[in-house]
Amino acid sequence: MRIGGLLVTIALIWLIVGAIAAGQRGLYTDTPPDCPGVSTLVVTIIAGPLNYFGVNPEVAECQLPEPSQ
Repeated sequence: MRIGGLLVTIALIWLIVGAIAAGQRGLYTDTPPDCPGVSTLVVTIIAGPLNYFGVNPEVAECQLPEPSQ
């Protein structure tokens, strides 16, 4: 049970560092509310500390699925 708690703590710290990196890049205020913009924000948060080692994730284009009729 201690290992599970440790893994959850590490995952939370990882995501917090990614959220800080996204804030420093201005992605919360300058991101357009479209699929590539929001995807870039999410991928930056998931990349976590890798942002500080030269990883600059960016989603150029994406498509959302159309609803069925």
